[in-house]
Amino acid sequence: MNPQTTLPPTAATPPPPTKGPKAAGGRPGKGPRSEVRLFAGLGHLALVCWAVIVIVPILWTFLAAFKNTTEIFSSPWTLPAELRWENFGRAWTKAHVGQYFLNSVLVVGASTFCTMLFGSMAAYVLARYKFVGNRAVYYLFVSGLAFPVFLALVPLFFVVQNLGLLGTHTGLVLVYTAYSLPFTVFFLAAFFKTLPTSVAEAGMIDGCGHTRLFFQVMMPMAKPGLISVAIFNIIGQWAQYQLPLVLLPSGYEDKWVLTQGIANISVNAGYEADWSGLFAALTIAILPMIIVYGVFQRQIQAGLTAGAVK
Repeated sequence: MNPQTTLPPTAATPPPPTKGPKAAGGRPGKGPRSEVRLFAGLGHLALVCWAVIVIVPILWTFLAAFKNTTEIFSSPWTLPAELRWENFGRAWTKAHVGQYFLNSVLVVGASTFCTMLFGSMAAYVLARYKFVGNRAVYYLFVSGLAFPVFLALVPLFFVVQNLGLLGTHTGLVLVYTAYSLPFTVFFLAAFFKTLPTSVAEAGMIDGCGHTRLFFQVMMPMAKPGLISVAIFNIIGQWAQYQLPLVLLPSGYEDKWVLTQGIANISVNAGYEADWSGLFAALTIAILPMIIVYGVFQRQIQAGLTAGAVK
C-alpha cells in the first residue's frame, strides 16, 4: 500500500499578495511612494515659484534697457518698439559705467587672486599637516563667518585710514581678501581632506618639497573645488556695496566700483529722467556674472559634489 501524501490544511496555497496596505473601509491606503511623489511635486512647485521670482525681474530689466523713458512708464510689460543700443553707449560714456566697470574688474580680479592663493595655502596646511594649534587657527578663520560686514565698518574705516590706503584700490583689495578668506579656508580645508594621501606620499618619495608638492600635485587635484570657491568669491565681491561705500567715499569718484556707480546713477536718474540709461547700466552689471556662472556651471557642481563620494 502506497500511502498518499497530503498537505495539511495549514499548508494550503497562500493567497495572492495584496498590492498595498488597505485603510479602514477596504480602500487602498497611501504608501511611501505616493508620499515621495507628493513631496517631489511640492518641491518642483517651490522651485518654479522661485525661478519666476528671480527670472522675471531680470528679464524686465533687460527689456527696459532697450526702451525709452516713455515706454518704461507707459507700457512696462510690453516688448520695446525697437532695440535702442544707444542706451548702453550713453550709460557707458556719459554715466561713466565704463570706468566703474574697469575698476570693478581690477579690484575683483586682484582680490580673487589673493584670496585663492592665500586661502588655498592656509586650507592645505590646516587640512594635511598636524601641529600644535592647528584647530585653534582653523576655528579662528572660521569664526570670521559669524561676523557680518557692517559690524566692523567703523573700525575698519579707521584702520584703512591709518594705513594711508583710504580711497585706494589697494585698501579695498586687502579688505576684500580678508573678508573672503574665512569661507575659502572653510570650504577648501574640507576639500583637501578628501584628496588621496597616497598621491602626496608618492610625490614626497619622488623628491617633491612641500611647496612643489602643493603647487604641482595637490592644486591640480583640487581644481574643481578651487574653481567653485573662486566663482563664489567673484560673485560676492562683484556685488559688494557696503565696503566700497566706506572705503571709497565721496571725493574718490574716479576710483568707484560698479555698485557705487549704479547707486549714483539711480539717484541722478530721477533728476535727469534717464531711466533707460539706468537699466542699461544695470544690464551691464548683471550680464558678466550670469555669463561667468553659465560658463563654469559644471565645474561649480563638480566642486560641490567632489567630496561627497570617495
